[in-house]
Amino acid sequence: MAANSRMLFVNLAVRDLKKSMDFFSKLGFEFNPKFTDDKAACMVLSEQAFVMLLTEPFFKTFTRREPCDTSRQTEGLFCLSCSSRAEVDELVKKAIAAGGKHAMDSQDHGFMYGWSFYDLDGHHWEVMWMDPKAAQ
Repeated sequence: MAANSRMLFVNLAVRDLKKSMDFFSKLGFEFNPKFTDDKAACMVLSEQAFVMLLTEPFFKTFTRREPCDTSRQTEGLFCLSCSSRAEVDELVKKAIAAGGKHAMDSQDHGFMYGWSFYDLDGHHWEVMWMDPKAAQ
């Protein structure tokens, strides 16, 4: 791995690990069984980006602060890129069908398109596509 290349692990507290894994599986995500047990699941975003879904008691062992109440507060915006506008719509629709909630209306800026949802635990996920030509 290059000196400036880093892996990313985002850790999120979840109330029910099995339900969260089922939810994200319905969106097409896979889990690395090597780093998954009854307290944590390693959701693979890419070769270098992962989301660790941690049961709330296990999550609390990594911090001295109380976890965010995601029913009332936003702890962060977790943005996933897609290869097309259609993929954005498909992913958000899958999330809603799997029990997620709408977060914001879709936003079309021409060169960029996005939509968002809350997962089962209230984490805010942004799903976006950007025209690669416009990004140059």
